[in-house]
Amino acid sequence: YIKRELETIFIHRFSNATMPFMNIFKNSTHYWVIFGVLVGYFLFHPKYTEPSYIPMTAKYALIVAFAFFELMNFLCHNELKNLRKPGTTERGIPKGYGFGLVSCANYFWETMVWLSYSVFTGCATSYVFLLFSFYQMADWALKKHNRYKKEFKDYPKGRKAIVPFVL
Repeated sequence: YIKRELETIFIHRFSNATMPFMNIFKNSTHYWVIFGVLVGYFLFHPKYTEPSYIPMTAKYALIVAFAFFELMNFLCHNELKNLRKPGTTERGIPKGYGFGLVSCANYFWETMVWLSYSVFTGCATSYVFLLFSFYQMADWALKKHNRYKKEFKDYPKGRKAIVPFVL
């Protein structure tokens, strides 16, 4: 969560069109209460056992994947920040870090973060969190994708909103 809080303070630029300031409270509740409490309760419950069906090498691969997905998510947020100068609403078309395939690569990578986490822990509530998160991010991604297509006449035709080649 430290990464998310630092990004909120130092990277995100709030505006009514893209990220209304009041969303900070909604997002914080989502991550701190829903994820922190629900997933934390089951992960730290005395009867929790880690998945035995995942070999140790796969667990290491999931840890590396998780770290990679977090890095990509951070790079996407930084790219989006750099597209808009402070105090303006003008922005450009994002490039790199997955933006060649989807309009909202930051949401794609965040989904991958939570998917790798869910597989690693095998915790049912982490999968529920993943589904709720994906649903919300897909909704935002579709809206942003449509805004990009209206705003930029030269917007890449083959880009999807959040899932490469699918959605």
